[in-house]
Amino acid sequence: MISKEALQFLEDLIANNNTEWMHANKKRYDNYKKDYHSFIASILAAMKPLDPSLEPLEVKNCTFRINRDIRFSKDKSPYKTNMGVWMSQDKNRKNAPGYYIHFEKGNCFIAGGVWCPEPTELKQIRKEIEFFHDDLEAVLSDKKFTSEFSGLDKSEGNMLKKAPKDFDPTHPAIELLKLKSFTASHKINEKDFTDKDFSEKIAKQLIALQPMNDFLRRALETVE
Repeated sequence: MISKEALQFLEDLIANNNTEWMHANKKRYDNYKKDYHSFIASILAAMKPLDPSLEPLEVKNCTFRINRDIRFSKDKSPYKTNMGVWMSQDKNRKNAPGYYIHFEKGNCFIAGGVWCPEPTELKQIRKEIEFFHDDLEAVLSDKKFTSEFSGLDKSEGNMLKKAPKDFDPTHPAIELLKLKSFTASHKINEKDFTDKDFSEKIAKQLIALQPMNDFLRRALETVE
């Protein structure tokens, strides 16, 4: 669980997103950071027995900085007002398959998979689907997966309108091949974050993503 004080800090930050307020509330931020790290530790403790590949992970491998990168953004707010937890066995690799927990006022969710892979990695995943789509479709139709997730995210911005270059537009898994990211997500109630058994409950939901992550990892490790 995360403390109500930590969530209140994020809510107050929404209305006071500036360096002056942050400096004046440094002690509150320090307490928030401790709660955030403790929260991650509890998640890892619940996840590692279910997915031993996460065993090498430490809290520092799963955190996000509160400072925003505003170099190319019209929004110059210096701080993030959400809280995220990212867990992947490939902790030093960008875009590796993993599990994600997101807290944001009005937008809380869990997710997993590979988000916005690089062009070479995207092609690797599509090749794996091209030849072994039955394996992925079996994962996505499994009861453990469907009990928690409704499939891969197919929002308009995540789908090509046509078949990707060098892929057959009549391929039986063409809708999967059109994807730009390979993620599954599920909305959760923000009130759940303060439940004492949150970590155990959320771990049971997240672990449904393990077979999907295994397929994606297999794709990224395949050498042509």
